[in-house]
Amino acid sequence: MQLSASQRLASLSPGDVSAVIQMAWEDRTTFETIHERMGLSEPEVIRLMRTELNPSSFRLWRMRVKGRSTKHRALRSPDMKFDDHAIADHRRANC
Repeated sequence: MQLSASQRLASLSPGDVSAVIQMAWEDRTTFETIHERMGLSEPEVIRLMRTELNPSSFRLWRMRVKGRSTKHRALRSPDMKFDDHAIADHRRANC
């Protein structure tokens, strides 16, 4: 049985929520990497950010990531030489 989006978000530990927020704020960590590491789709990350951040911080984050090519692997330039998996791997929660 597959969990609904609400169930996936509710099942995250406080440490996992913190890790998702850190990865979402980071320019180089793609939504695809967040999905691979945490099992959350882009709309679920947006929902989590909306509930966890205060309204002004959420608006700032949305303005920052909207249309940002580094947040989606398919939009990245092939000249980009970094691997977002390496960045995300050190962001594992302590809890």
